[in-house]
Amino acid sequence: MKGLNLGCGTHFHPAWTNIDVSYVSPHVQIHDVRKGLPFSDETFDVVYHSHLLEHLPREAALPFSKECYRVLKRGGIIRVAVPDLERIALLYLRTLDKALTGDSEARYDYIWIMLELYDQTVRDKPGGAMLEYLKQDPIPNEKTVYERLGEEARQIILQLRQNDTGKPRDSLRRKWLDHLHCLRDRMRAAFVRRVLGRHDYDAMTLGRFRLSGEIHQWMYDRYSLALLLHQSGFGKPIERTGLESAIDNWAQFSLDSDQDGTVYKPDSLWMEAIKPITE
Repeated sequence: MKGLNLGCGTHFHPAWTNIDVSYVSPHVQIHDVRKGLPFSDETFDVVYHSHLLEHLPREAALPFSKECYRVLKRGGIIRVAVPDLERIALLYLRTLDKALTGDSEARYDYIWIMLELYDQTVRDKPGGAMLEYLKQDPIPNEKTVYERLGEEARQIILQLRQNDTGKPRDSLRRKWLDHLHCLRDRMRAAFVRRVLGRHDYDAMTLGRFRLSGEIHQWMYDRYSLALLLHQSGFGKPIERTGLESAIDNWAQFSLDSDQDGTVYKPDSLWMEAIKPITE
């Protein structure tokens, strides 16, 4: 089976063709999927992407999905995972009702679900308000956060809570090189700020961040995602779970879940569709 994993980040399998916009491993090719897919027609049996689609502008979603269709063999499967807008909206309404009754626990769940709704759309710095929320120790509704974000949240929180004694000691040379890099960056920023002026410099910095790929450009539910797949030419869209798939031996690749069955992003909507054998 030839599998293509797009926007893989750190979740990839060496037997697959793995693509990401930045370098993460020798097993991952660097490519920007917004520029099309650098493969011939009908190359792969499976095309998979997880939490990538929402980072593309709405108008780019259909051309990208059609590219996935093009490189997939007839009878092949596409598997897509995105944040589930429907579940977020339902949780928002539920926590809103509870918060209005004065439920103290619901107040924190309401704050969190509002962050899920908007923070990754409006933030102007890496991590945004969501990262600031995760820096709390303890997090007032830690159970809810883990239920929503799963292992991803556990790893982030673990890193945030590591104290200095738990981190490897940097060498003097490493510290000096980091200092030089920071000094160079500060000098360059100061020069550009002087040339552009404060307002234009801030606008440039914000624009660069918002074009970096961290921002959510659109959101999907089971209706709009199925519609996008239909418009791209795929047939029979069906909702899946993080562990369930029509792809043979899916769990062994550990792309949506760990070997023990722990799902990486439990807040996801998973959907699969098939490229028709005949047009």
